[in-house]
Amino acid sequence: MLMKRSRVLGVALAILCSFSGIALAQESATELSVKAQKECDLGREAKERAVRLAHFERSQALAERAVAADDQLAVAHFALFCSLGEQMRIDGESLSSVFRFSRMMAALDRTLELNPDHLDALSSKGTFLVRLPAFLGGDAAKGERMLQRVIHRDPKAVSARVTLAKVYAAQGHREQAMTLASEALQFAHSERRADLLPEAQATVAELRPAHAELRVAKP
Repeated sequence: MLMKRSRVLGVALAILCSFSGIALAQESATELSVKAQKECDLGREAKERAVRLAHFERSQALAERAVAADDQLAVAHFALFCSLGEQMRIDGESLSSVFRFSRMMAALDRTLELNPDHLDALSSKGTFLVRLPAFLGGDAAKGERMLQRVIHRDPKAVSARVTLAKVYAAQGHREQAMTLASEALQFAHSERRADLLPEAQATVAELRPAHAELRVAKP
């Protein structure tokens, strides 16, 4: 009877250790994901190419470890997407590397598969949809709706506003474009998003002359 109880206790302890091991693995993957995303954000803020690249490469290494530890963790896949995407456009956006582009998009799609409400991933996906040609999977109307959804869910979204501002400007809706770009710049400052500030500033600067001309032309 005592031996039977010992076996039961042993099995229970083994199961408990197994669950503890899973919890530790998940915690480790989460920590790696946070560090990976931080490295990607630091790379976006950096000015020098070598410093930016070093951050993005560290981000990729950490994100790959996180994904290997827990493939079900959305933030791990998004950190991987971030690092791969920033490396691709560090010297100017280019789709020359089909493999890297495919891997980057796979990481983004996996993020949304695991967490359909991941706002940064939705914003990134919407941006790609409005910018890519149809033969590469682009869908401007769907992308626009996705970006509008992000802004609705996150009133202080910066990237989604910048992208939509460019879309509206291309469509000739200059007033709407300038409003969105100005809001994006305001939120980039107030939310201390140094990584998003340069693009918001550039978009406002690009739209301002056309916006001024439009106001002068109005009766």
